[in-house]
Amino acid sequence: MIDKIARSAADALHGIADGSTVLIGGFGEAGNPTELVHALIDQGARDLVVVNNNAGNGEIGLARLLQAGRVRKLICSFPRSSHGHVFDDLYRAGKIELELVPQGTLAERIRAGGAGIPAFYTPTAAGTDLAVGKETRTFAGREHVLETAIRGDVALIKAEAADRWGNLVYRKAARNFGAVMATAADTTIAQVRRVVPLGELDPEAIVTPSIFVAHVVAVPNPVSERDSLLALDKGLAA
Repeated sequence: MIDKIARSAADALHGIADGSTVLIGGFGEAGNPTELVHALIDQGARDLVVVNNNAGNGEIGLARLLQAGRVRKLICSFPRSSHGHVFDDLYRAGKIELELVPQGTLAERIRAGGAGIPAFYTPTAAGTDLAVGKETRTFAGREHVLETAIRGDVALIKAEAADRWGNLVYRKAARNFGAVMATAADTTIAQVRRVVPLGELDPEAIVTPSIFVAHVVAVPNPVSERDSLLALDKGLAA
């Protein structure tokens, strides 16, 4: 019987190796698998390459992973934020590498990784510092930059609900990077608010089919990044 529901986040993340490339879903707080990231800290893997839209906020989730010194390199679109002091401090101290990628290009590089496309041309970033050292070609009179696909050893994503086979549905904008990351990793681990019986999910509403998911972790009441940041602000103001 196929049953991908893990007993705990620790069980789901067992075996992630040092040096792994980890795709982490989320756009700010929306779709951010905070509990899985915290479990990754407890798991102990080091020297990680992390792919995420942001660089973490406050001292929770990805920011806590960075603070623990587990990340060697971050590939992201928005490394600066009002509460991004952890990444800022590490980067200024030369303790973490950064690969800055325009957001649409980041999403397409991950999608290409899931589709088996090794590289593609895009006009985004042509003529800027982000194109330095990359192959360029001109199409229809416009310069394009060759961008390579991104694949991960592991993807940590957040969905709204799953069945025991690992079929996933998302909640509105919380879908963001999760669906493409699930296709672009050797092992995808999803945290969900609800686990439902087989047949309860409308097949037409399933965004990520079970074939892309290795483990599901039920987290009915995930931590709120927003509440954590508010508490941090209050502490700084006290």
